[in-house]
Amino acid sequence: MAKAVRAHHLKQMKQAGTTISMLTAYDAMTARIFDAAGIDMLLVGDSYGNTMLGYDSTVPVSLEEMLVATRGVARGASRAFVVADMPFGSYESSTEKAVESAVALVKAGANAVKLEGGARSAHVIEAITRAGILVVGHIGFTPQSENALGGPRVQGRGDAAEKLIADAHAVEDAGAIAVVLEMVPAEVARRATQELDIPTIGIGAGQGTDGQVLVWTDMAAMSEWHPKFVQVFGEVGKALRDAASAYNEAVKNKTFPDESHSFIE
Repeated sequence: MAKAVRAHHLKQMKQAGTTISMLTAYDAMTARIFDAAGIDMLLVGDSYGNTMLGYDSTVPVSLEEMLVATRGVARGASRAFVVADMPFGSYESSTEKAVESAVALVKAGANAVKLEGGARSAHVIEAITRAGILVVGHIGFTPQSENALGGPRVQGRGDAAEKLIADAHAVEDAGAIAVVLEMVPAEVARRATQELDIPTIGIGAGQGTDGQVLVWTDMAAMSEWHPKFVQVFGEVGKALRDAASAYNEAVKNKTFPDESHSFIE
């Protein structure tokens, strides 16, 4: 069995210039497949709401729903480092509630938790870290704040670049072990990566980060639409639809099951 990825390995990969791979996962079966493929980190993202639960955004996702998904992914992964998103409402009201939410996710099997926000969330990161729980930050476009940000828009352009860099340092100084940079200009993401000692994981942030993450249903074309920054690495949605169509036709035509599928000798 391959050696499990730990937090110190991620830092070593940054120092060695080895790019970190990360994908979302929401269940044991998918986690097992991605783990076997060699993916370094699995993110139990609150994108679970958009991709699997039919919500219009990540905002409605509950902690209870994230706990179910985290348990499944943790059971499926034997090597990858599992990070669980803290959903909207699970850490904003108080540091006490934030720590309780983080504890629940770790008990469900997460190696670390992820939360959104830079300087504004630094005190929360500090509190969770003091509780002995590893934290991954998330700055740039933060989906839980989509309404306040005016939709999925690139963050850190022009004069806003300095604030984003300051947010990156605030996350690191608060004790985060890594930070996700989402929809950030490539030159800003590269600068943050150079200035920080902790790994940066980019999504729509160019090539200059220490790692890359994608929502797996985008990467595998499970639907017809995906963000502009996504590269499709397999037409899994089409393959699954074709398989279901072939099964439907075989059932309707009574060609399945046949005698070879019978348990009778």
